[in-house]
Amino acid sequence: YVCSTWGNNHFKTFDGDVYQFPGICEYNFASDCRESYKEFSIHIQRALNSNNHPEIQYILITIKDFTVYLRPKLAVVDGRIVKTPYYSSGLLIESNDVYTKVYAKLGLILIWNQEDALMVELDSKFNNHTCGLCGDYNGVPVYNEFINGDASYNSITYGNLQKISKPNTKCEDPDETQALPSCNGHRAECERLLTSSAFADCRLRLNLEMYIQACMQDKCACSGHEDSFCLCSTISEYSRQCSHAGGRPSEWRTQDFC
Repeated sequence: YVCSTWGNNHFKTFDGDVYQFPGICEYNFASDCRESYKEFSIHIQRALNSNNHPEIQYILITIKDFTVYLRPKLAVVDGRIVKTPYYSSGLLIESNDVYTKVYAKLGLILIWNQEDALMVELDSKFNNHTCGLCGDYNGVPVYNEFINGDASYNSITYGNLQKISKPNTKCEDPDETQALPSCNGHRAECERLLTSSAFADCRLRLNLEMYIQACMQDKCACSGHEDSFCLCSTISEYSRQCSHAGGRPSEWRTQDFC
């Protein structure tokens, strides 16, 4: 059970619901939300980089009594910069030029590409116990994230609810009334990209439609200035999730593409 965020403000909850949320504050990504002893929490700070693309600036993880602060190429544990691989009672942090990975024995794996894409896998013992942008992990998409009692939230209202309020930080909540454009004109191209032969081993492992929709949103958002971030981030995510699900995507990048 994997929750992820990538590219153009896309999120996929543990329960498989995909939504977009463009907030640039610090948010609760996924935490143990039981009343009593909480085993872990993961906060992310999002920001726009110099190319105006959303990225994760830092990740703040608490696991039992440890505090881990991650930036690209930097890991700090309990306030001390550590060399990776770092190992300490039930916690392993690995890092290379491309990924930072955290393994916690309590049942958590976190993989960050040090830019836009973060993936968290949780043990099923946390079913029904989580909150944050990743949702409640109850096995039902939409329910309790976007429908609460009689009220239904849109994804921006939901995202804004996950903000960590910190004194002295000013960051604007995205506008809850902004509607997403219709992007159907891009369906054919996104289908072609995601059903190419490189991904033959992925079709049955993932919900293809979800990634087609995300790709269509990307195309809309990037209209007119398509760079590799716009075109490639959802395809990269599809490839990563396919590998994670045991599939073997073949090489899909070419000299002229991504």
